[in-house]
Amino acid sequence: MQLVEEHLTYPSDGASLKAFLARPAGAGAFPAVIVIHEIWGLDAHIEEVARRFAREGFAALAPDLYSRGGMPVTAEEIGAAMRFTQTLPPAARTNPQAMQAKLSELPDAERATIARTMQWLQTRDLSQNVVDLQAARQWLANQPSVRADRIASLGFCMGGGLSARLAATGVALSACVIFYGENPPADQIANLRCPVLGLYGGDDHRITDGVPALAETMQRAGKSFEHYVYPGAPHAFFNDTRATYRPEAAADAWQRVLAFLPR
Repeated sequence: MQLVEEHLTYPSDGASLKAFLARPAGAGAFPAVIVIHEIWGLDAHIEEVARRFAREGFAALAPDLYSRGGMPVTAEEIGAAMRFTQTLPPAARTNPQAMQAKLSELPDAERATIARTMQWLQTRDLSQNVVDLQAARQWLANQPSVRADRIASLGFCMGGGLSARLAATGVALSACVIFYGENPPADQIANLRCPVLGLYGGDDHRITDGVPALAETMQRAGKSFEHYVYPGAPHAFFNDTRATYRPEAAADAWQRVLAFLPR
C-alpha cells in the first residue's frame, strides 16, 4: 500500500506542535488514531508504529509532545536513571530514603545527573500534554481525509497513561488504547465516552498491579474496559528497538488493537 507521510505542525494553546502523519494514499475519509509516544519522545519506533497503522487503513498522527518547550533531559539520561532504578529492589523504588542511600554510592557527577533526571521523572506535570493531545484530535477532525467520528487514541508507557487521561477528559474519541500506562485519575473515569483497551506486562508490577483497581472503578462507572495481561512480559514489551521486546506478546497485542479500533 502506498502511503502519504508528512512531518507537520498543528496549533495548540498558543504554540505550534510538531507531529508525524502517515495515512493511505488516495482520496477518502479514513479512521484515525493518535499515536502517543513513550517517555523517549517522537522517535523512529513511534513513526514506524504510525506507518503500521497507515498500512492498515488509518490516518495516524504522532504528536511530538516535547516540541513545546523542549525535553529538559536527554534520552541517554533517562535511560541511565531507569537502569539505576532497576538496581533497587522493587519495594525500595518508591522509598526516598532507600533511593538516596543507593544514590550516595555513585560518583558525584553520575549521582547529580541521575538525581536531576529522577526529579524530573517524578514531578512532571502532564496536564499541558493532555491539552496538546486534545488539539491533535481537533486537528485530525478538521482534515478532509479523516472520519471525525472515528478518531481513537493509543499510547505506550507515558503515552499509554496520556491516552487514558485524554479519554478521561470526555473528549470525543471512538476508542482508547493503553499500552502499559498509568491509570487515569479515578475521579475522571465517569467522563469517558469511549471503550478502553488495556494491554499490560505480567512482570511490570509498578503498572500492572494497579489494573484491578482500574477495572473495578470502570465497572462501577458502567464503562467498557477490556484488558489483557501477558504473563512474563516486562514493561515496554511492544517496543522492538529495546531489549524488553517480546515478539509473541507484541504480535498478539497488535491483533487485539486492530480488532478493537472502530473502522
